[in-house]
Amino acid sequence: MPAPDAISIVDADALLRDASACHRVLLARDARFDGRLFVGVRSTGVYCRPICPARTPKPSSCRFFATAAAAQEAGFRPCLRCRPEVSPDLAMWRGTSSTVTRALALIREGALDGDEASVDRLAERLGVGERQLRRLFHAHLGASPVSVAQTRRVLFAKHLLHETRLPMVQVALAAGFGSVRRFNESFRMLYGRPPRELRRAAARPDETAPTTPEAAVELRLPFVPPYDWDAMRSFLAARAIPGMEEVVGSVYRRTLAIGDVHGTVEVTPCAGVAALRVAIRVDDVAVLADVVARVRRVFDLGADPHAIAAHLVRDPLLAPLLESRPGLRVPGGWEGFELAVRAILGQQVSVRGARTLAARLVARYGTPLAGGRPEDGLTRVFPTPAQLAEADLATLGVPRSRGTALVALARAARDDARLFGTAQSLDAAVARLRALPGIGEWTAQYVALRALREPDAFTADDLGLQRALADDAGRRPGAQALARRAEAWRPWRAYAAQHLWTRDAEATPRHRTCVRAEDSDVVDRKVRARLATPSARDADRRPRAAAGR
Repeated sequence: MPAPDAISIVDADALLRDASACHRVLLARDARFDGRLFVGVRSTGVYCRPICPARTPKPSSCRFFATAAAAQEAGFRPCLRCRPEVSPDLAMWRGTSSTVTRALALIREGALDGDEASVDRLAERLGVGERQLRRLFHAHLGASPVSVAQTRRVLFAKHLLHETRLPMVQVALAAGFGSVRRFNESFRMLYGRPPRELRRAAARPDETAPTTPEAAVELRLPFVPPYDWDAMRSFLAARAIPGMEEVVGSVYRRTLAIGDVHGTVEVTPCAGVAALRVAIRVDDVAVLADVVARVRRVFDLGADPHAIAAHLVRDPLLAPLLESRPGLRVPGGWEGFELAVRAILGQQVSVRGARTLAARLVARYGTPLAGGRPEDGLTRVFPTPAQLAEADLATLGVPRSRGTALVALARAARDDARLFGTAQSLDAAVARLRALPGIGEWTAQYVALRALREPDAFTADDLGLQRALADDAGRRPGAQALARRAEAWRPWRAYAAQHLWTRDAEATPRHRTCVRAEDSDVVDRKVRARLATPSARDADRRPRAAAGR
């Protein structure tokens, strides 16, 4: 029997078929398998994480599961000591089924919430049959789609009970329960006690005062270490839009708008714990789950760095990059429309120039933050599609064709709420975006990479990537040559690109990658003639400047 440190965490699925090896992991309390393995204890009816501090049960008493949903579907209830609700959420990384991954993304977006939702409609959106979807879920996750959705709701509610002072009614609402009665029933069925007793066990007072925008809801969101916070912070700081975002020290803050609900979110790393601390201020707790999902998307908290590295390290070019930055993540977008607008603004200009244009857009068309405090420095939220659909963007200083593309994008997003939703495949997502005026292959891939969280999205015509792969003589590969080279990086091409972009940004002199903000319009004028012609509809088919990254 191999020692725990000899067991490959990448082979977690194979591990589950070996009960003896699973028990060795349990004995060692191996944190590498946290989120990849759950143990159900027959004698107590409880399921735990592999790092649970409780006494290790005998092998004959153990059942091992790939997910918390599978353990709950088998009749086990969550452990109150190790708290499975705060284990890293790695379900989307399990197995090789892209259908399951996309289904999980849709479930996080609420595809199985509400009276009209059903597994049949979820399967239809994925382009598969209902029976096939159920079979894939049981094969890769060990549970049905409905069980996965219910488990996510209950565990999120338990997370709120343990770490916040929200009243029970607000916890139920934030977790997506249709009524307090259903909320109480679910907890009694799963935990054998009402949620109020679980809060007492967590030593949290049962506050009855309603949450206000000034009272932040603070949560810890776990991730699998390592995590390169410095790289993430630097990326966000370089692109922070004044009045809407700011990075001060190790703290990132921004405004947000979900429907008519405004608020702010603050993210900072937890000292000594593999988690980020998130402080959310909103005037309607019903959007809390959505905000948390966006934080996880932006900061790539669901990534499995060990699985990614095990694949990419085979390339001699990437191996030293992975060694120097083992916890590098792919920054995401807060919302698909916002990310697409920023990507179009960044076409053919520098990062700094794109930030200047975005700041003008937000200052002119963004809505004042409801209930905002002037001393906070965050005063506006990003414009909605409806606000930009009829806007005159010529005064922003962007070329006419780019302004036309932004208005067309806004109208499309206004008319189709699912424009930036999860698609059936990467190719389908890219094709849907490329059908819009002014969006070519580069922009579509970039939006898929950052907003849709497609781990295999790849901008082969990106200038920075081509520069990073130049040979000793300085010759850069073309888009086709780069695409061929990247085939070996599938299905993690987005992470390979992020490593190359990061190295390029560190190696390239500042004056080559950044244009002064006041010069951004000069850059636009140089390409305006090409962009304004009908044949240049897709300006971003040409290699990108550094702004796109």
